[in-house]
Amino acid sequence: MSVIAGVAFHAIGAAFAALCYTPQKKVRQWSWQTYWLAQAFVCWFLLPIIVAWITIPNLMEVLEQAPTDAMWKSFGLGMAYGIGGTAFGLTIRYLGFSLTYAISIGISCVVGTLLPPLVRGELAWVLQQSGSIWIIVGMLLGVIGITLCGVAGRFKELDLLKFKGTKDENFSVAKGLPLSILAGVLSALYGFSIDQGQPIADIAFEHGAGGFQTNVVYLFSNTGAFVTTAVYCIFLHNKSKTWREFKTIKAPKLHWNYLFAILTGMLWYSQFFFYGLGHVRMGAYKFTSWAIHMLMLVLFSMLAGLALREWKQSRRPTIMILLLAILILILAVFSLTLGNSLTSG
Repeated sequence: MSVIAGVAFHAIGAAFAALCYTPQKKVRQWSWQTYWLAQAFVCWFLLPIIVAWITIPNLMEVLEQAPTDAMWKSFGLGMAYGIGGTAFGLTIRYLGFSLTYAISIGISCVVGTLLPPLVRGELAWVLQQSGSIWIIVGMLLGVIGITLCGVAGRFKELDLLKFKGTKDENFSVAKGLPLSILAGVLSALYGFSIDQGQPIADIAFEHGAGGFQTNVVYLFSNTGAFVTTAVYCIFLHNKSKTWREFKTIKAPKLHWNYLFAILTGMLWYSQFFFYGLGHVRMGAYKFTSWAIHMLMLVLFSMLAGLALREWKQSRRPTIMILLLAILILILAVFSLTLGNSLTSG
């Protein structure tokens, strides 16, 4: 039952993740770096501090007792994740959203899931457990499902280009592929950052944090991501001289942009708030949290796109590929859940 509850929490987090950048569509007269820095401040700096202060009893004592090396590992891996997020954004310019999602998320799903047990030398033990075959099947199905989502997405983009009668001038596999691989590998390090911060979470648990224990790790992993993101955004602001956007824009009123950026940050942080609640309930295969989160993120993103009629101009074969991908992703999540349940039982 604990595993089922864990998967349910991951589902809630993934739903928030699938929606977190929707408010960006409403932002007006802000450059990318202005919006990105504003929402990053909320989700990667401000909220981790506020939530940890609320949910971690005796927070200062926990931080005093926490191992220094765990803090630095979590922070450093968070910085790498921040670079991966930036690379992801740049990749979209050259490969489009769908191919970027398929390649980067697919790599992140596999690397982020297998890296923790591999580094700890536990991968062989994992593969010997009763539910391991279902974990392997779930991972394989997940990669296939994500790949098919990317294929469907690319076909959708081609359908729209054909409908509009124009060509995508920015599309470049030579530029986009290396960036997408970099984004996938570095983004996977966020899950590893949480894994390396577990000694801090263990101390929080001893102080009564319970299922909220992972929130203390976000103080380091998210702050690391914020540092690298802020450095890049500051560079872009200085280069493009866009600092004034924080103070003045033409109509609509400036406060709406701030509200949408805050909403984005809250949605983004919410995904990992629930990720933490799910992660501590996954038993012996806790490392599969990252795969379950990534698969559900892609699944809910595709379902949201269908619900919002973003695929209405796509051809029938494109829709059929998407529906097949959604079915495979559902089976992948079911397989991972079954594998966790068998081992925990």
